[in-house]
Amino acid sequence: MLQAIKERAQGWVAWAIVILISIPFALWGIQSYLGVGAEPVVATVDGAKITERQLDQNVQRSRMQLRERLGAAYNPDLFESAQLRGQVLDRMIRDLVLLESSYAMGLRVSDAAVRAAILAEPAFQGDGVFDKDTYERVLRLQGFTPAAYEEELRRGLLSTQLARALTESAFATAAEVTLATRLLRQQRDIAYALVPRAGFMPEADPPADDIQAFYEANPERFQSPARVKLSYILLDADAIAAVEVDEATLRETYEARLEEFVEPERRAMRHILLTVPADGDAETIKARAAELKAQIDAGADFAEVAQAESEDPGSAAQGGDLGMVDRGIMDPAFEQAAFDLDVNAVSEPVRSRFGYHLIEVTAVEGGAAKPFDDVREELARELGRGDAEAAYFELAEQLANLTYESPDSLIPAAEALALEVRTSDWIERDGGEGLFAQPRLMTAAFSDDVLVVGNNSELIEPDPDRMQAVVLRVDEHEPASVRPLDEVRDEIVAALKAQQAATAARAEADAMVARLRAGESLDAVAAELEIKSPGEVSRSQADVPPTVLELAFSAPRPAEDGVPSYASGAEPGGDAVIVAVRAVADGSAEAMDPAMRDAERRLLAQIQGEHGFNAVLDDLVARAKVERKPLTVGSEETP
Repeated sequence: MLQAIKERAQGWVAWAIVILISIPFALWGIQSYLGVGAEPVVATVDGAKITERQLDQNVQRSRMQLRERLGAAYNPDLFESAQLRGQVLDRMIRDLVLLESSYAMGLRVSDAAVRAAILAEPAFQGDGVFDKDTYERVLRLQGFTPAAYEEELRRGLLSTQLARALTESAFATAAEVTLATRLLRQQRDIAYALVPRAGFMPEADPPADDIQAFYEANPERFQSPARVKLSYILLDADAIAAVEVDEATLRETYEARLEEFVEPERRAMRHILLTVPADGDAETIKARAAELKAQIDAGADFAEVAQAESEDPGSAAQGGDLGMVDRGIMDPAFEQAAFDLDVNAVSEPVRSRFGYHLIEVTAVEGGAAKPFDDVREELARELGRGDAEAAYFELAEQLANLTYESPDSLIPAAEALALEVRTSDWIERDGGEGLFAQPRLMTAAFSDDVLVVGNNSELIEPDPDRMQAVVLRVDEHEPASVRPLDEVRDEIVAALKAQQAATAARAEADAMVARLRAGESLDAVAAELEIKSPGEVSRSQADVPPTVLELAFSAPRPAEDGVPSYASGAEPGGDAVIVAVRAVADGSAEAMDPAMRDAERRLLAQIQGEHGFNAVLDDLVARAKVERKPLTVGSEETP
């Protein structure tokens, strides 16, 4: 049939067909060059674009940072996706405004500064110094080329220049320090009492309409979390079978590193010390030592001579015994003589800074290399471990490439590398057990690219302290859903009762404060409550509830006639509180230690610098032409 088409496709008709077919291809190609149909843009800042992919990456990075910072306390329900995306986009807009403003002001980052930042980064170092292979491997695993990373780093360093210029140039005057100290170091004499909400808990259940309304108004409180089942490939250096090292390599390594297998020589020794007085005749002392040696050579017992003649108070009573001695401990001249002696031989008089010694070596340990057979297994394990680590890094790079090239399956990579595709049980967003307790894995599993688009994850190293790498993908996904009303009715009833009790407790506290301000005494008004009087407290008093401190330091000063001021409020748990402020003592900068006052000045200058920078940045954002588009939330976030 193709031959028939070829024979008939001649003349102007054929050319017309070719032209008609070529037009859409040409336009499609032009469209790709012009950027039409490119990835969605969520915001523009003075014409500079923030894409949806960039936003997604930053949202995932923020989630990972929150997980790492909060650890077991991390609760994804507290970081609702739409709200988090909005906050991250706000930050990205401010960062872009800062970057563009820095460019406009002529600020730049030199190649030397970029190089210095890379050299100082611990992740790129081996044994405390920059390692080029480590640098390239880390970037490769993170999906960066060196050029792309260095440009990203340059942008980051540039963004900090204006911030440092503003924050580090701020200063605080003496008057400002005095005023700040007066307020921040102020102390207040207080008393307070809690009004427990438990005393106001209603007995009757709330009406059905209230239960229904609460359920409809708070669906996020009754969600069953999203969960997934995963397939994954785990690469573990400990599980990689090391290549068997041949005998010749082991023996060659043993000979090359023979000094490592020599046990340090230790000697058991004893000595006789004759000290040389500052104004004494050294030759006389030396002659006396020679006489003692002659006695020992003639048959006298070394230990008995030492007990009778040695002037070393630490060893004379023990017959001069010094025990087992390692190299590097004794006086150099003493050590040289002792380690040159044969066993049971007595040295000639040896001069040290302490005087003259006679030394006898009674035993020798070590000093010889361990036989090859004794260290063979150790060498085999060490060399095999090195082979396993090399294989791990090679396999990790191949795994990253293969799973990227086939993003819709782990099987091609597993077959090519002879690795196992494993599966997990159902795992919720806050993680599971073992490997899936690692926040990095769960962040990847619930990312848009893996969960929504259906791609394999990037290569993830979940634990920086272990040589492990994981690539995962989602097999099954159950989105978050709201539990039925019947299932959560008891929770709602308890919540509504607690709300009613808290409202009643707060109303009671407000009424009590009104009576106090009318002139009644605290003892009379709070007769049925426990009144606590911590006395003078500071703003950061550890043994006073934060709500009490907030009320105490926001209440007016007591009247000049000594009448206390009062305030009421609610504790986070629902109890109400009343506070009486009886006296105020302002802080004094003059009474502070000069070093403390200087530290206070620097802190105040830092705070003012940060406020100044934020004000400048707010103004730059207000002046910039910012266009935002409505944000969408990935399907994994919708119930």
